[in-house]
Amino acid sequence: MTRLPLDIVEHWRGMDVLVVGDAMLDEWRFADAQRLSREAPAPVVTLRRQEDSAGGAGNTAANLAALGARPVLVALLGDDPEADRVRTCLRRAGVTDATVTVAGTTTAAKRRLVAGDQILSSEETPGSVSSVAVDLFLASLRAAASDADRPPRALVICDYGRGALSGPVRRWLVAHRDSFPVVALDAHDLRRWDGLNPTLITPSYDEALPFLSHDADRPRPLTALEHGPDLLAATGADLAAVTLDAEGAVLVGADGATHRTWAEPAPPGHAVGAGDAYVAALTLALSVGAEPPAAAELAQLAAAATVAGTGTCVCRRDDLLAAVGDRGSRTSIVDRAALARLVRHYRHRDACIVFTNGCFDVLHRGHVEYLEQARRLGDVLIVAMNSDASVRRLKGPERPINEAADRAAVLAALSCVDHVVVFEEDSPTALIELVRPDIYVKGGDYRPDLMPEAPLVRRLGGEVRSLTYVPDRSTATVIERIRARAPIPDGREVPSAAR
Repeated sequence: MTRLPLDIVEHWRGMDVLVVGDAMLDEWRFADAQRLSREAPAPVVTLRRQEDSAGGAGNTAANLAALGARPVLVALLGDDPEADRVRTCLRRAGVTDATVTVAGTTTAAKRRLVAGDQILSSEETPGSVSSVAVDLFLASLRAAASDADRPPRALVICDYGRGALSGPVRRWLVAHRDSFPVVALDAHDLRRWDGLNPTLITPSYDEALPFLSHDADRPRPLTALEHGPDLLAATGADLAAVTLDAEGAVLVGADGATHRTWAEPAPPGHAVGAGDAYVAALTLALSVGAEPPAAAELAQLAAAATVAGTGTCVCRRDDLLAAVGDRGSRTSIVDRAALARLVRHYRHRDACIVFTNGCFDVLHRGHVEYLEQARRLGDVLIVAMNSDASVRRLKGPERPINEAADRAAVLAALSCVDHVVVFEEDSPTALIELVRPDIYVKGGDYRPDLMPEAPLVRRLGGEVRSLTYVPDRSTATVIERIRARAPIPDGREVPSAAR
């Protein structure tokens, strides 16, 4: 598991960031609904309160400010009360307002009616942009970008196709791209940004699809991982973070490095704007030199920290620090008592629990691919690992090669593994009864009808799955190869240091 030093968050405090793009008003109306109308199958609601938030690029800027940076927002707003409400939100959030008012136009707005935890209606006003606005927008952009006292260390472009980032504005940003050490592009249509060569792009899976070879039967994370280099080549970006909603995100680098992060399950109404928190934290972390995997993990934590309730998501610096500290203090290796508490917690959140077990002696590629497949099936992956005595009874007196503490530590270091528990018995049935997994998985060399645990899992209401087996990848093969000092499968000799 990627280590997340707290000083990453400290280093970006006070960083100047320029945010450019489409802003809007997010209006939330919260109501009580106690009965259905006699006239129609609709609830009768009583309005209790209303909340305003800056949406779109405004929410990205609000997240940057809440995380401790100093954002300046350049955006177009109409000459209407909605624009005044957006500016009030920006001022309250601590965002430097460099927005431009365009006479005769309207501000984009989205209005949601919420009762309990359910969004009952969502109404959108698209807004309008005048051609007169281009010169005004460019003037504000030039002023914000050329502040000699506090030049921006990062540029975040929020292009949601609402008209603020017209052709002349895009050409100016491309021409001045090198003025910004880090450029993050969050765009619905990446094809509009040819020549920008950003540091980072953050498309959703649907936004990335034009650049991916899509197979409807293939899991989205695998498609993003395998074809991410095509996305980078087409956009000229150094990094691509393809966001996958409840499935987390996939980070792909131009150097071929990849990293997968996992999302916390949350109702859709709780995740409005969580992507803005993700973009803000990822941009800040990269701007202070964090390694991409650590930056991606921080971004995922920032998004998760925002989904506690209904409303436009904003991650505050203290919330992120608490999440990082909690993660650092939480061990993935647990005993049965701790596992029972965790299972109750996950059940309360209606999370899908995946469970697997094995010896995991001499962890190899087959193990890793199988565990990653298992994690994609649900929200939490629990791995039950045989103790040393149990392995000796199952495999013989020469096993295990690695003792239980080492095997558990290596398993826990995998980002796809949430928790590891060691069991002394020869069978994991007691743990299966404790966990009552939604999905029980084994590698493809185990047929579901031959798994001794299958009847128990099904009786408890779970599903049994057999995952793809990786040929010529087994612990026994690895051990035999080491003992024989044989060449690895492609014919290359094993280096002496590895023998």
